Amino acid sequence: MTDQSNDLPATPKVRGRLAEIKQGWAESGRFLTGEHRPAGERLPPGQHVVTNWPILDLGTRPNVAPERWQLRVFGLVEEAFTWDWQTMLAQPQTRTVSDIHCVTTWSRYDNQWDGVATSVILAQAKPKPEARFVVLHSYDDYTTNLPLADFASPDALLAHSWEGEPLPVEHGGPIRLVVPHLYFWKSAKWLRRIEFVAEDRRGFWEERGYHDRGDPWAEQRYHDEEG
Repeated sequence: MTDQSNDLPATPKVRGRLAEIKQGWAESGRFLTGEHRPAGERLPPGQHVVTNWPILDLGTRPNVAPERWQLRVFGLVEEAFTWDWQTMLAQPQTRTVSDIHCVTTWSRYDNQWDGVATSVILAQAKPKPEARFVVLHSYDDYTTNLPLADFASPDALLAHSWEGEPLPVEHGGPIRLVVPHLYFWKSAKWLRRIEFVAEDRRGFWEERGYHDRGDPWAEQRYHDEEG
């Protein structure tokens, strides 16, 4: 499906107490240990392991039925396109197992995901040479930014299933991004649009003091002095 529209999501209208609290954490540098660990170590600094899966959002959980879901890919690409649910399922499917590291200090090991690797998106969209970043847009109007190299990571995928079952709404179903080598706020829930851009553009949490990249092993929770 080819996409011709140019409309963009609005800024999220729902903030809630969680956004205020998390913005305060960024301002105070809460949870920072000052440690750096090599990515070869499984647990990043300042994290603790949980066996449940905590639910974090902006206070809105869009319940998008698969038959109404669409993904638009646009921006600095040779081929802009839109997938519906059946088109998504018709793509080559990938299964991965990876850990979750949330900036709120919990980590969950060995999560099984099924979905479509981001390499499939890249192969169809053909980003232009000047495209260096990706902005993710969600159905709740949340946004977050990624360097193109992180989006293209071999273990990154658009997940529709977790532990062999459809991804629950509270965890971002029907589709969320999974980029396991970054803090999980970068793995946008309820994924709706993928925009390729030349210049970095901060998303919801990045505008509120959180790091532009979010490497857990370098403890990139918040902006440093250089921004």
